[in-house]
Amino acid sequence: MFQQVEQAPPDAILGLNEAFQRDPATDKINLTVGVFKDASGKTPVLNCVKEAERRLVQSEATKSYLGIDGMPKFDELARNLLFGEEHEIVTSGRCATLQTPGGTGALRVAADLVKKVSANVKIWCSDPTWPNHPSVFRAAGMESVTYPYFDPATNSVKIDEMLNAVRSMPSGDVICLHACCHNPTGADPSPEQWKQIADAVYEQGLIPLIDFAYQGFGDGLQEDAAGLHEFCRPGCELIVASSYSKNFGLYRERIGALSIVATDEDAAQRVLSQAKICVRTNYSNPPAHGAGIVATILEDADLRAAWESELTEMRDRINSMRRQFSEMMSAKCPQRDFSYLAEGRGMFSFSGLTAEQVDLLREKHSVYIVRNGRINVAGMTDDNIEQLCDRIASVL
Repeated sequence: MFQQVEQAPPDAILGLNEAFQRDPATDKINLTVGVFKDASGKTPVLNCVKEAERRLVQSEATKSYLGIDGMPKFDELARNLLFGEEHEIVTSGRCATLQTPGGTGALRVAADLVKKVSANVKIWCSDPTWPNHPSVFRAAGMESVTYPYFDPATNSVKIDEMLNAVRSMPSGDVICLHACCHNPTGADPSPEQWKQIADAVYEQGLIPLIDFAYQGFGDGLQEDAAGLHEFCRPGCELIVASSYSKNFGLYRERIGALSIVATDEDAAQRVLSQAKICVRTNYSNPPAHGAGIVATILEDADLRAAWESELTEMRDRINSMRRQFSEMMSAKCPQRDFSYLAEGRGMFSFSGLTAEQVDLLREKHSVYIVRNGRINVAGMTDDNIEQLCDRIASVL
């Protein structure tokens, strides 16, 4: 069976991280994998997480399975974080939430569910998008196609082209949207553009699948939900895949949620029953530790305040590095406009580098960047940013 199996190519992002680990250079710089790093270049464990874990260890009385849909308290708090506990979607009971193994797990369960209940619909992803989006959807048997999103000439959203594309999509298809901190470009729609997008999506009879991986990393917890809330209209249907890897720093705990909004509570419970079958035949039920951490923090006023403070520090560091990177590149390459680097949101931005320039940076200067030019701004530090800008300027 296995003798004739071919070697698979390395993952476009994780493969680069492995190559970085093998690089013997002492001044190497890694801007590939999407993890937050502090000013010292480390990915920290939040203080509020440490305290939540201490409480969990002291109070834990069992290692028995969670339910198929996960920890009920986590599901409730995750839903409230997305919509607000007083939102009609929550109070009406027409939103069903399942705990999943990370945001990626939520996307896969969503794709399996859509394929199960509406086999022939396509899913539309932004051009460009997170490289794993189409892979996850295709693995579930869905056809993945693209719509125009990013204009490299202006480093902004191609809103007119995007809206025209939305208005031509077949009714019943699914459109995947990044709620904030677009990966890989860092370019988000404005509030006015979000309204236009939501209008077009619902007028066309599409189902929005909103990937919300970075709540709190852009402008704030509520501010970053503005795009999502444009889709939260009476009688609407939508799907939200949310992740707690970044905003809680729980990367290896694999904690996410899938929230399905139906037209009423009865429909939500029926859809939940089908989603639970997708889970049961995949990973059966999710792990408990990450959900316990998030639930412990969100339901305790002091821990939640501490979390929001630490989240603000992470966001401020990202935005500070964006400004420094923009200013330093503008000084070193005055013939080019780098203002978009400061205007973007989240950890990621397109650098404007070609694939050949990215290869040159890696081969000559031990700077690791995804070949499409995406950089993780959070991988920069005060100690390496000038050296980084010098190296980028040398290949530009």
